[in-house]
Amino acid sequence: MNNRNISGRSSKRVRVSGGDLVFDIINNAIMVVLILIIAYPLYFIIIASFSDPIEVMAGKVWLWPMTITFEGYQRIMRDSSIWLGYRNSIFYTVTGTSLSVVCTLLGAYSLSRKDLIGRGILMKLIIFTMIFSGGLIPRYLTVRNLGMVNTIWAMIIPSAIGAYNLTIARSFFESTIPEELLDASRIDGCSNRKFFVSIVIPISSAIIAVLILFYGVGNWNEFFDAMIFLDNKKLYPLQLILRSILIQSQAQTNMIDDIESVEAAIRTAEQIKYGVIIVASLPVLILYPALQKYFVKGVMIGSIKG
Repeated sequence: MNNRNISGRSSKRVRVSGGDLVFDIINNAIMVVLILIIAYPLYFIIIASFSDPIEVMAGKVWLWPMTITFEGYQRIMRDSSIWLGYRNSIFYTVTGTSLSVVCTLLGAYSLSRKDLIGRGILMKLIIFTMIFSGGLIPRYLTVRNLGMVNTIWAMIIPSAIGAYNLTIARSFFESTIPEELLDASRIDGCSNRKFFVSIVIPISSAIIAVLILFYGVGNWNEFFDAMIFLDNKKLYPLQLILRSILIQSQAQTNMIDDIESVEAAIRTAEQIKYGVIIVASLPVLILYPALQKYFVKGVMIGSIKG
């Protein structure tokens, strides 16, 4: 008898009201549209990068690649400056992200401690920098006075800590690390340094992944600081080198008078343009899926309190 009741209850289906069904349909339809709006431009760039530029400019490439060619990628890869830019960008990204994550974690944990004297004033000053900045000229003068102009450190130290990332990390620590845990560790004779290294860091993988993603993407895409602080082309990051290639391709096209040569130059410029976008975006596209599972969790936990 009991088995029959259990099986009868388990076989009952949860009734969905008409309003819920309509909401689910509309919600799913909106999500599909948003995914298409976000994903299609990337898909188009991928298929256009190895399609015939004439077909692309004629509007024939929109769903499938046409007349597949890898000439654009071949031209890009033959340029030795591309590999130099890759090496520099990898160095700036790895070194800058490592330094930024360490500094942000140390600063955020200190600001999350209630026994830190003046932490309220410090947080207000940090938030103030998110709204108002000194501007480009004071920033350049500061970097120059520190002797970092035209050095690798101009790409790493000035942007080592982001106020927004510091605020998120502080909120994460406040909502995740209870004061009772610190008190218990003190009773066991644990110092502040040991508590941070042995307890706080191991349970903060979510926010660490978020910081790596934020800082990593920012450092990889950074080119404005390189334009301002670097004159030596051997120190240029990949983004600035790719920008120079695009500008040179466009300039060469404008200087040609022969019609056939102009068409060939435009064709080459179009191939390089789409290939350059893929080359520059590939590391980020590889990194993001690996950290995606931590991304939403870390941001949501960090936004609960602040």
